[in-house]
Amino acid sequence: MSTSARLASTSDAAGDHGLEPIRSAPQDTVTSTEKDAPINDPEKADTDVTDPEKHAQVGMSCQLSEQEQPTPDESALYRAASTIAPSHASAPRDPVSRVTTDAEGNTYPEGGLQAWLVVLGSFLGLFGSLGLVNTIGTFQAYIENHQLKEYSSGSIGWIFGMFAFLTFFCGVQVGPIFDARGPRLLVLAGSICEMAMIILVGFCTKYWHFMLVIGVLGGVGASLIFTPAISAIGHFFLEKRGVATGIAATGGSVGGIAFPLIMQSLFPKIGFAWATRVVALICLVALSLANLLIRSRLPKKPFSKENVLPDFRIFREPRFALTTASVFFIEWGLFIPISYISSYALSHGFNTELSYQIVAILNVGSFFGRWLPGFFADFLGRFNTLIATVALCLLCNACLWLPAGSSLALLVIYALLFGFSSGSNISLTPVCVGQLCKTENYGRYYATAYTIVSFGTLTGIPIAGEILSRCNGEYWGLIAFTTVCYAAGLACCTAVKVIQVGWRHPMAIF
Repeated sequence: MSTSARLASTSDAAGDHGLEPIRSAPQDTVTSTEKDAPINDPEKADTDVTDPEKHAQVGMSCQLSEQEQPTPDESALYRAASTIAPSHASAPRDPVSRVTTDAEGNTYPEGGLQAWLVVLGSFLGLFGSLGLVNTIGTFQAYIENHQLKEYSSGSIGWIFGMFAFLTFFCGVQVGPIFDARGPRLLVLAGSICEMAMIILVGFCTKYWHFMLVIGVLGGVGASLIFTPAISAIGHFFLEKRGVATGIAATGGSVGGIAFPLIMQSLFPKIGFAWATRVVALICLVALSLANLLIRSRLPKKPFSKENVLPDFRIFREPRFALTTASVFFIEWGLFIPISYISSYALSHGFNTELSYQIVAILNVGSFFGRWLPGFFADFLGRFNTLIATVALCLLCNACLWLPAGSSLALLVIYALLFGFSSGSNISLTPVCVGQLCKTENYGRYYATAYTIVSFGTLTGIPIAGEILSRCNGEYWGLIAFTTVCYAAGLACCTAVKVIQVGWRHPMAIF
């Protein structure tokens, strides 16, 4: 389809839905034919030649044009880096309105009140959903020692593995529905599920109660909020997508800080049930605001096979397949420290209060690790930043957690550094996936990738629990498994960059 036809189609679609597409100012371009053509107007020719100021400007322009020509090697590198996806091949900017436009004619405000309100809404939505996912260590440590103390760590791990699994797995349908119908009904349904989960968990006493309430209801609710909250940001930002997504993703970290501290303080005072109801009240306020603020910009699409059903044929693209594999291994290892660090502290003689607080300390590091890497990723490269943070995760587990033992200082340093480095596991991976596709297909690609990734989150926690049991309660095997997961994730995301830019350009921005 030609550019003019595509713009006309976009305009018609926007008119049908009452939306006015944002258009960037036309850019003046000079074709090679116009540049080489002789000047036929004598008056204009005299003016151009005799005017000293204009003559100097023309000479300077020619000089700059010659200097700015890339060498053949640089040109090839830039061409390679621009083949990620047509949406990211070019992003001309309107200097007045700050609007950026990609190669397909999609426009991005890159800021403004509405765009940043969407970021705020996503922050609040992730606070009330992903914040609970980041609190699973507190839930697991309490349940293991109270309601389900007769069950093994591996068995209890399946509850929280199911919680994390459905958070990502349901995205296979949530993502395409978001592309087709927008976020409104999805976020509303997810908010209802999350509120029901956190209220009902106070009444749970048996294993199957926790599996249905936390594992199934909580997982589905988190997915219904998580996928639209992340995907909606891509409708408003292109150049600043990394930092905007990172800021929104800190909502999950803030929830992971607040909820463990609140529950740790309230458990001995009012009990487990009422402590969770206090958390439910906080989530009610946050999710209500999220429902008002999260929105999309693109016109709604009809429910057709092309628009709604996932397409696994996209895994034929090697870069996308390796990126998905990298995220799979990263998420396989990510939730193990989040789930078991409180139990680790309890088993090494730390008091109950500190054991619950260590989850909050980890999420303090994660708060900065979600938005700072996103800020640097926008100009250093999204995959470059992901490679650096995954390498730091690997080193933290191998060099800090493994020898920590009963050393409080080493455990706190590990929690802060791993929290910081692992924060990008949530905020950067969606941006890296989005870099491999057109913006209008972002929900589909993101959901399809995380369908595969979700099986890692399902099995990681219970596998770690079984390893813990086989090692007679010693945590070295669990930590070694986490380290191997990050090593595999690092190898895969490095391979994506090598395919894109080659071995000879390790510093290339990608």
